[in-house]
Amino acid sequence: MKSYLEMSREELTAERQALEAEFAEIKTFSPDLNLTRGKPSPKQLDLSMDMYDMISSKSILRTQAGTDCRNYGSLDGIDEAKRLMAGFMDCDEDQVIVHGNASLSIMYDTIARAMLHGVLGSVPWCRLDKVKFLCPVPGYDRHFAITQYFGIEMVNIPMTKTGPDMDLVEQLVSQDASVKGIWCVPKYSNPQGITYSDETVRRFAALKPAAEDFRIYWDNAYAVHDLYEDDRDELLSIMKECEKAGSQDMVYEFCSTSKVTFSGAGISAMGMSKKNRDDMLKQMSVQTIGHDKIKQWTHTRYLKDMDGVRAHMAKHAAIIRPKFEVVDRIFSEEIAPRGIGTWIRPKGGYFICFEAMEGCAKAIVAKAKEAGVELTAAGAPFPYRIDPKDATIRIAPTFPDTEEMEQAAKVFACCVRLVSVEKLLMKTL
Repeated sequence: MKSYLEMSREELTAERQALEAEFAEIKTFSPDLNLTRGKPSPKQLDLSMDMYDMISSKSILRTQAGTDCRNYGSLDGIDEAKRLMAGFMDCDEDQVIVHGNASLSIMYDTIARAMLHGVLGSVPWCRLDKVKFLCPVPGYDRHFAITQYFGIEMVNIPMTKTGPDMDLVEQLVSQDASVKGIWCVPKYSNPQGITYSDETVRRFAALKPAAEDFRIYWDNAYAVHDLYEDDRDELLSIMKECEKAGSQDMVYEFCSTSKVTFSGAGISAMGMSKKNRDDMLKQMSVQTIGHDKIKQWTHTRYLKDMDGVRAHMAKHAAIIRPKFEVVDRIFSEEIAPRGIGTWIRPKGGYFICFEAMEGCAKAIVAKAKEAGVELTAAGAPFPYRIDPKDATIRIAPTFPDTEEMEQAAKVFACCVRLVSVEKLLMKTL
C-alpha cells in the first residue's frame, strides 16, 4: 500500500474521487454514534448492580468502629472507605478524605478554596495580580475548564513518552512564583494513555517551587483501569516520593470509583499530607457535616479491598479491551500505511489519542459528524480549546458496543484519508 506522502497529484486526485464515493455511501446509513465522552457502557454499569443486593431495610448500617452511617458525622469519611481509597492512591489511610461521587467536584472546590482563602495561610489567589497553572498537553478538558473559569492563566507543557516535559516544568516552577499548580493525569493520561515514568514522578517530588503555595494536582483517575492483567503499567506513589524528598505538602491526589462502580453514584477521595488535610477539613467543616456514608459503607462491603477492586476491574477490561483493539486494528490497516496519522496504543485508561496531519483535526471531526460519528471537539484537549497544530483528536471507545466501535473506526478512517488527501492536494497547487 502506497503512502499518500509519496503519491503524485494524479494519484491523489484519483484517491480523492474514490474516497468521496465511499463517504457518500457512508452518509446513506448515517450510524449516529457518539464518541465524545469517556463513559462506561451499560454492560460495564451492569457489573455493579449486585452491590445494591447488599443493603436492605434490615441492614445494620454501622461501621466496624460503631459509627451509624445513617446519621451526621465522619467529615473525612468512614474508616473502611478511607482504607479502600488509600489503596487506589498507594498512601496511608490517615492521609485520605472521602468525598461524594465526583473527584472533579473536589478539584473544583480545592481551586475555589485557594482562590478565596489561600493555601495553608498564603495570600488568597484572588488578591494576586496573576495566577498561572501548568497544563500538560494534550490533556483533560475539564481540568482546563476549571482553571479557565477562575481566570487562571494556563501554560502549555508538552507531553513526552514519559510524562510532561520536566525540564520545562522545573524551569517554570522554580523561577516563577505566579505558577501555583500543575494538572496531572499520571497513569494512562487523558487522552494519550501515557503513564509517567519513575524518573518523572521523582522529579515532580523533587521540585523546588518559587511559590510556597504551589501544588501538584495529581488526578489519578485511571489508577486501576488496566486493559491487560499481564501487561499493565506501574506508577510510583507520588505521596511516598514526596515524603522521601521532604516535599509532602506539595501534592494533592485525587481518585474515585466513577468508572469502577457507577459514574453518577460512586465515591471519591483526596490524599494529602497531614498539614494539608487539617487545613482542608477546617474549611470543609463550614461546607458540610459529612458525605454519604451509606454509599461508602456499601462500596467497602462490595469491593472489600484492592484485590476485590482488581478482580472487578478485570471484568471491565474484558468488556472494553476488544473496543480498543478493533480501533487499533483498523487504524493499522487503513491509516498507518498511508502515513497520515499516528496514535499510541494504550495499556489502560479510557481514550485513544489520534494525531492527524497538521491542520486537519477540525476538518476530520466535522467530516465525521457529517457521516454520523460525533467526536470530542478538535482543540478540546488544550487550554482555551486551541490546538496550535490543529492535529489532536480524542477518541472515546468505551460506550458503544464493539460492533458499533468497529463501524465508527471505519468511518473515522475514511474521514482521515479524505481530509488528508485534500490537504496534500492543496499543497501541490
